[in-house]
Amino acid sequence: MYKLSRTIRDKVLLSLIRKYLRSGILIGGLTQQRAKGTPQGSPLSPLLSNIVLDNLDKELEKRGHSFVRYADDFSIFVRSQKASERVMGSIGRFITETLKLKVNEDKSVVCECHQTKLLGYTIYRDGNLGVARESLERLKIKIRGITKRNRGRSFEKIISELRPVLRGWLQYFRLAKSNRIMQNLDAWIRRKLRCYRIKQCKKVITLQRFLKRSGVTTWQSWTLALSGKGHWRKSGCPQVNQAMGLKWFETQGLYNLSLNHKLLNN
Repeated sequence: MYKLSRTIRDKVLLSLIRKYLRSGILIGGLTQQRAKGTPQGSPLSPLLSNIVLDNLDKELEKRGHSFVRYADDFSIFVRSQKASERVMGSIGRFITETLKLKVNEDKSVVCECHQTKLLGYTIYRDGNLGVARESLERLKIKIRGITKRNRGRSFEKIISELRPVLRGWLQYFRLAKSNRIMQNLDAWIRRKLRCYRIKQCKKVITLQRFLKRSGVTTWQSWTLALSGKGHWRKSGCPQVNQAMGLKWFETQGLYNLSLNHKLLNN
């Protein structure tokens, strides 16, 4: 608050910020006092971070470093391993001794740019942006939850739940040069949905009729319907891919990541 008071002269605004920082948090329906920090996801956090870390930005600019920072998450880019270790040590001391802040040792690493992430992105060797592995895994976890086979939701409901998740994720990662990743994700999502759909058939005769109605020959539909394979293995069979192809998913309203990624970057 002392640092804020040196920059902000409006006492009413300072009072509001102080009250916000001292307000409690709701856990299990009970209000508890917060000892430090701001609430997770608070819009005030990036603002306060920019004020507190303004001296860090100026120090990095004075040293001539190439860097990028959002709130308290930042990366510094240098040319060699030796230089990166030296900079990490000196900047770490500046943060702890001058700014009186604590450095998160678990998240502070020295590595090549394509091995790290910032705001969900990673940087390829050629300088283009890509989707970080952790970001992909988080999306897959969310999709697994939506397409869980024992949810008991209609197929149309599953598609409608996926649509805003996929659209929002792609809007955030629209700058990533990851066409192959988008194609692989699309293929994986379609297989998850095929698995969900054939699980809904439940009986052998129901699955056979669904496949035949979708264009699969009679003997091929019976071959798959009578198979002892599990649902996941069946979902990768040619008969299922024929019955539920790209055009079929388009008619169902599935959001296509690779197609929309190309449209967003044209």
